[in-house]
Amino acid sequence: MRLWGGRFSGSSDEAADYFHSSISFDKRLYRYDIIGSIAHGKMLGKQGIITLSDADLIAETLESILNDIESGALSISLDSEDIHTFVEGELISRIGDAGRRLHTGRSRNDQVALDMRMFVIDDIDAIKALLLALCSQLVETAEMHLDTIMPGYTHMQKAQAVTLAHHVLAYFEMFKRDCQRLDDCSGRTDVMPLGSGALAGTTYPLDRDFVKEQLGFSSISANSLDAVSDRDFCIEYLSCLSMIMMHLSRFSEELILWSTDAFSFVEISDAYSTGSSIMPQKKNPDMAELIRGKTGRVYGSLLGLLTIMKGLPLTYNKDMQEDKEAVFDASDTVKSCITIFIGMFKSLVFNKETMYNSSLSGYMNATDAADWLVKRGATFRDAHEIIGKLVLYAISQKRPIEDLSLEEFKSISELFDETIYEAISIETCVDARNLPGGPAASAVSDALVNAKNWLSTL
Repeated sequence: MRLWGGRFSGSSDEAADYFHSSISFDKRLYRYDIIGSIAHGKMLGKQGIITLSDADLIAETLESILNDIESGALSISLDSEDIHTFVEGELISRIGDAGRRLHTGRSRNDQVALDMRMFVIDDIDAIKALLLALCSQLVETAEMHLDTIMPGYTHMQKAQAVTLAHHVLAYFEMFKRDCQRLDDCSGRTDVMPLGSGALAGTTYPLDRDFVKEQLGFSSISANSLDAVSDRDFCIEYLSCLSMIMMHLSRFSEELILWSTDAFSFVEISDAYSTGSSIMPQKKNPDMAELIRGKTGRVYGSLLGLLTIMKGLPLTYNKDMQEDKEAVFDASDTVKSCITIFIGMFKSLVFNKETMYNSSLSGYMNATDAADWLVKRGATFRDAHEIIGKLVLYAISQKRPIEDLSLEEFKSISELFDETIYEAISIETCVDARNLPGGPAASAVSDALVNAKNWLSTL
């Protein structure tokens, strides 16, 4: 069935038909297409544009079509041009002329815009649910590691000591922002475009607010030209998904590094690792690597759609059909990656002793030694120079600064006394950083309370 054949006298090329068709991927919009059509049909009946009996028959038959698809009694035919064609064709085959009246006052342009908005809104809820499950797992892990000291890094060089709880909660904050971005995106997607027609609305007395209420949208589109040509919501959604993948990739990269022999901070479960076909000793973090790799795939969907939209004049152009595969593929990829990451992270074994011992090297207490001098009256710049010389001396001796004698300290500066040792112990270095947002157990405990409170409101 074609919805547009009257203007044409010749048949289309078979390869062109296949090239033009979108049913192979937009078939997953069937539920939204049917629900939107039910609302549109009810509105047509309410407004007297079609009879109430036809409107009721259309709604009843569309519901049966939906039930048949979901039960498996009806298969979506790939011979149809798109999901809209399939649903309308099936409707007409069941009820005849009454079904032909459904498309009154509607175009596939505003119809597909509606379907995609409904899909994205629901998909945001599904992705957000997975992110919240991940955030809950991060909180649970952080609670168990308030006192697990580990190195913090800048430039991949040991910098200052933190705790594993503090490190894990850094990712909690990233995924929290991802949830907030999804909420923002959902708000801008929550606009009902139906009634915009092909581009200039319609002369029929449609009740757009009725359809909006039937479908649960918050508002209706303000401009018919924009409504049918807007894919900002798809691009914004892909941007949100790209940010999620970027955070997952960063975390995966750290787990990959931490699982190496050079770090040995974690052991990734066998369930989320693979071996080598030639090297029997290997245990590879393939799931983490795949998440890192699939990030580029999601980025590609975003950049692809941005490129598609950048040169399109108003209003609808067939180029915009490419939005669906980009959104669908990115959505499927992100869902699978979050799911795998949750399982992988939950199964991690953290080598707390290795983390602690690693914190004892790298002169990560140097800043604390400088701060100790400042509290004794030195300017920070003078203290920085003194401790720089102290570290240089300790390196020459191949010893950590806490192992230097008091005489050695005093050879660098007379300001030092025996209290320096307590000030630069690794535990003090962590516990003294108790400002809000810091790594001290007290500060992280407060952060955990805030994290739980945030989760409880969702």
